[in-house]
Amino acid sequence: MRGPPLPRRPAAPEVPEWSVVTDMAEATARLHALVATAPTARLAEAFTAAGHELALVGGPVRDTFLDRPVTDLDFASSASPDEILAVVAPLADATWDVGREFGTIAARIGGDTVEITTYRADTYDGVSRKPQVAFGDTLEGDLVRRDFTVNAMALRVTPSRGETVTDASPQLVDVGGGLEHLLEGVLDTPQAPERSFDDDPLRMMRAARFAAQLGFDVAPRVVTAMTELAERIRDISAERVRDELTKLLLTGGPVPGIRLLTETGILDLVLPEVPALRLETDEHAHHKDVFEHSLTVLQQGIDLEASRNPDAAPDLVSRLAGLLHDIGKPATRRIEGRTVTFHQHDLVGARMARKRLKELRFDNDTVKSVARLVELHLRFYGYGEQAWTDSAVRRYVRDAGPLLERLHILTRSDVTTRNRRKAERLDFAYDDLERRIAELREQEEMDAVRPDLDGEQIMAILGIRPGREVGEAYRMLLEHRLEHGPATPEEAERVLREWWAARAVEL
Repeated sequence: MRGPPLPRRPAAPEVPEWSVVTDMAEATARLHALVATAPTARLAEAFTAAGHELALVGGPVRDTFLDRPVTDLDFASSASPDEILAVVAPLADATWDVGREFGTIAARIGGDTVEITTYRADTYDGVSRKPQVAFGDTLEGDLVRRDFTVNAMALRVTPSRGETVTDASPQLVDVGGGLEHLLEGVLDTPQAPERSFDDDPLRMMRAARFAAQLGFDVAPRVVTAMTELAERIRDISAERVRDELTKLLLTGGPVPGIRLLTETGILDLVLPEVPALRLETDEHAHHKDVFEHSLTVLQQGIDLEASRNPDAAPDLVSRLAGLLHDIGKPATRRIEGRTVTFHQHDLVGARMARKRLKELRFDNDTVKSVARLVELHLRFYGYGEQAWTDSAVRRYVRDAGPLLERLHILTRSDVTTRNRRKAERLDFAYDDLERRIAELREQEEMDAVRPDLDGEQIMAILGIRPGREVGEAYRMLLEHRLEHGPATPEEAERVLREWWAARAVEL
């Protein structure tokens, strides 16, 4: 028999890709099905036999209520790490420490990977950038120390202390009203947010990520605590900040999270170049500042990314470039009469992006790619003003290199004008540019543009040995190739000999 319906949360303006299971009988059935899965059932039996408690915690329980796929199986246990390993080893194909000092043991059981963590409490001493770990002794005590109520629900799958095996059944443990908050679409903390964020300041950034990911409103007391404790984010290592920022940007709609980090002052400490854009006026669209423009570009880029590459994973490089493409504007802002200009903000912004991303410990390829996209993001606008030669199109492709598809997305998403005619004109111009790139690619194999003669041929024709002159000749022939298109070997040799003769006269 189906249970009484639970109250539905109000409809949100943007509907996330999930819906809360609002019938308790259905929710209970889903949870019991989760317990019956092979790895959970086998673990429950083994931990019961060993006299330890075991509970599914956090994400799996939350996602079951949200009718989202359960991809991670995370457990909490009364057992110590060594005891966990002793119980799990006979069941597992492999085990490994993902953080024994934090009480976590991982294992692969069949085709599933599970993580089991001793009941614990993470705290910071206000000096170290790493959490200080103390193991706890109750599931409830473990849950109340977790980040948010929607992640602080657990499904106990073994008997609790004092309960016999025959009486035991899966039991939902909800210490902070997580289920109620799921139904209301509210993100709150199990304990006072000041205490929670003081224990682990990174949770303030996590609040922004979950708000964006789930489409939830953040409780006012949480926002207040984030604002008051914003400076504590300095206690977190650059690597952990980078990872949390990455997770936010890889959500389907990170803009609400970025707004929250900006409003609370946290982004001023993590990525200050973005909040600085609020003070500027965009010369292309006077109705909004560059901050709003950048958020729009970010989201439009995500939407374009999904439409152009529906099966691809979210692209961090494209999203960072969309967010950061205009960060050079504050430093280059000039008022000329009644006009605001930002000359060379693309070059300045590229240097700023490179510096900031390095400080956040992003890998070299990401830093280089994002900076290059920021540097190139204005290149297209000359095409819309006048027709480009084939040579100019080739150079555009050459300069973008492997980033061309990302540059397409960034350039298109950079059009945020409310002037419909202007937007249509720019869209048509970029359609035309992409068409011409496709035609030239087909004709000339443009993705592998090289001179029509290689180094060995250059040396043979000119009768010279390896050295500086070979490099100069190679670059000259590459420029000729870009300017005039492919040449026959005979034509390339003629151009080379003429250049060499002219060079001899100049010297």
